[in-house]
Amino acid sequence: MVVEYIRYRIPPQRLDGFEAAYERAAEALRAAPECVDFELSRCLDDAACYVLRITWTSVAAHLEGFRGGPVFGAFLAAIGAYVEDIEEMRHYTPTPVAGAGGAAPPSLYEWAGGTDMFVRTCEVFYRMVGADDLLAPLFAGMDAEHARYVALWLAEVFGGPATYSAERGGYATMVGRHIGRGISEAQRRRWVNLMTDAADEAGLPDDPEFRAAFASYIEWGTRLAVHNSQPGADPVRHAPVPHWGWGVAPPYRA
Repeated sequence: MVVEYIRYRIPPQRLDGFEAAYERAAEALRAAPECVDFELSRCLDDAACYVLRITWTSVAAHLEGFRGGPVFGAFLAAIGAYVEDIEEMRHYTPTPVAGAGGAAPPSLYEWAGGTDMFVRTCEVFYRMVGADDLLAPLFAGMDAEHARYVALWLAEVFGGPATYSAERGGYATMVGRHIGRGISEAQRRRWVNLMTDAADEAGLPDDPEFRAAFASYIEWGTRLAVHNSQPGADPVRHAPVPHWGWGVAPPYRA
């Protein structure tokens, strides 16, 4: 991904039509497969100044794909009158200097209560698994530390420390645990149901926002595990550990 910034200074006599022009141009950006997202911002300190931010899949996708594609003509027709008002038009790439500020919502990990809460949940869960006729055979002979390992995985996924990656090897290890196991849909559903029951018993937060995010990951992860476990499956072995956030419903604060 690359980010293009276009900085404008619009003469006062043409200010009224600028945002309307970009409303029309936005249709081309929405239709362009090379465009990830975009945002036009107006300066509060100088109303003549605007910054357009566009995230492209790559520089080549922008300069060759978009500009050589079928929607560029409509884009240029909408904003062509303002090209002479551009002060800067460059591509940027993010640096490691990034993070959430104090006003950002807490991570799911923080909201849940940290690693200890995930350990407690997984201990309850695997106690239930041991007594379940559908899942017990799947986990027969599991490592005595298995519940802790899964807890560390969940903690990392939900925004906690990268302990699972450091101790166990990250995504490749988790994927490897499922290959060849032939997990059934019935087993997946039972896993989801027992994990939900374990979350209740262990005392994970039960507010709708947290549980929606928690359930979202559990559904995604278990469906991926079923797919990766089937005979002949050749899943991606090396990828980042997924990082799950609040999605569309951040935590409610009265």
